[in-house]
Amino acid sequence: MVVVVDTVSATPLRPRHPEKVNRPDAVSPPKPDWIRVRAPTSRGYADTRNIVKENGLVTVCEEAGCPNIGECWDKKHATFMIMGDTCTRACAFCNVKTGLPGALDAHEPEHVAEATFKLGLAHIVITSVDRDDLADGGAEHFAKTIRAIRSRCPATTIEILTPDFLRKEGALEIVAAAKPDVFNHNLETVPSRYLSVRPGARYFHSIRLLQRVKEIDPTIFTKSGIMVGLGEERHEVLQVMDDLRSADVDFLTIGQYLQPTRKHHAVMRYVPPDEFSGYEKVAYTKGFLMVSASPLTRSSHHAGDDFARLKAARAARLR
Repeated sequence: MVVVVDTVSATPLRPRHPEKVNRPDAVSPPKPDWIRVRAPTSRGYADTRNIVKENGLVTVCEEAGCPNIGECWDKKHATFMIMGDTCTRACAFCNVKTGLPGALDAHEPEHVAEATFKLGLAHIVITSVDRDDLADGGAEHFAKTIRAIRSRCPATTIEILTPDFLRKEGALEIVAAAKPDVFNHNLETVPSRYLSVRPGARYFHSIRLLQRVKEIDPTIFTKSGIMVGLGEERHEVLQVMDDLRSADVDFLTIGQYLQPTRKHHAVMRYVPPDEFSGYEKVAYTKGFLMVSASPLTRSSHHAGDDFARLKAARAARLR
């Protein structure tokens, strides 16, 4: 008797990055010692993971493959990613799944608020996938999430990391009206690299978005970040600093780009720690209230501690 085992699923798994499947492999140089981190194994990490899963939430820590997940989750610091796990864009640097997202979960704002309460967070960071399929880009969902956290955890300060809401009239105003404590939108890279790294975005639109937040509500802290190691030149990084200061941005982060898979943009160069220190010093001379620049710097890394320093820096400047 012959037994035939069907190993072909009726609904085959869809590639995480379907638009990248046919791209040739992009090979990055070996990682230097200063970029390596330990695998997460702590009890705090496990507790955080359980709270995230119990509330059916998505985190950018997992979806983007953040190297700091072990450190942050051990301290019960997680960055929640709302509006699903599927992005409508396909940036060359990003490990978040791409495709057509599903419908919004109307209960997600309350679930995020409940997880914030259970984790005992004094400062929470909320980000999202790009939702170009929605009329407002997900702006109202951001606002509902902010309001839900305020209701459940009134003492918690809220930082959001938003998409650019490109071609979504009035979307920014909806989010700003919910009054997050920190409004972050990352430029990701220098203008000359946008076509190959961030083709769905527009550099000066992102600059204007950050500037507009300050025009709507000057009390909201603004923040942005870039990655280095994507082929940019030093003078281009310095120009980005000037552009951000022209938009009155308070906080700048600079971190090393790490290639998620060989189908993503290659690492062109691992920037040594001393160059990051140099960028930080220059950025402070240009007037930023806060700067974080190191190989492992990420937008939400040490966000709570940085927010306290940000407030202190503003208070000192106003004296």
